[in-house]
Amino acid sequence: MIVPLFVVGLVCAALAFFGELGSSWVSLAKTADAGLASLGDAPPGVGIPYLALLDGLILYTFGLMGLSMLLPSGIHAKLQGIVTLIVSLLLLLGSIALIILTFILLIVMVTLLMAPIFGTIAYLALYGDFETGRAAGLLSAFMLLKLAAAVCLILAHPRFLQNKGLVLLVLTSLLAQVITSFLHGFPPGVLVSITDAIAGLITAILAAIWSVFLLVGSVIAVVKAVRVDRGTT
Repeated sequence: MIVPLFVVGLVCAALAFFGELGSSWVSLAKTADAGLASLGDAPPGVGIPYLALLDGLILYTFGLMGLSMLLPSGIHAKLQGIVTLIVSLLLLLGSIALIILTFILLIVMVTLLMAPIFGTIAYLALYGDFETGRAAGLLSAFMLLKLAAAVCLILAHPRFLQNKGLVLLVLTSLLAQVITSFLHGFPPGVLVSITDAIAGLITAILAAIWSVFLLVGSVIAVVKAVRVDRGTT
């Protein structure tokens, strides 16, 4: 494995993850306009922050790969099963909570929009102004970071392509980002808050599906590890 390329890929994945969360200390780029608006500021809406659910899993997987270079294989396998069990369970609970909250938010926005005159006015005041330009800039920056992370990982060790789970996870993250970009771009500006919530809902559902998949796999791994330990005693 080419360690420097792996480290660069890990850094790119981390920048995308923390940028989507809206960490104020992560500045991906700055515009030359007045005020120098930072792409590291909190993203608008929920569609972009929810991408961190999937990209957090990618970053976690990269971290496990890094640990495999430092720890003995037996210890790494056991640690991976236990930690993945905890992470996947927390992700599942968090995804379910976000799905419920986002669905409620979506109902509220649609109800206000469809209740003229005062409901529509309230919707326009609260949700009618979505920063589509900044959202598009953020999504483009995060897409470049994710592609750079994937390319660095492949160049660092081409055998990572044999990890079908990781490949599918990266493709799922890219698909969720494409869906988010599409739902930000096609409707009139006053409706983008609604389609952004739909994008967040889709991403949270995808994250919940992945968490179930990882949870089942980690339970199987932990059970096998326990059986092996009992067999050696």
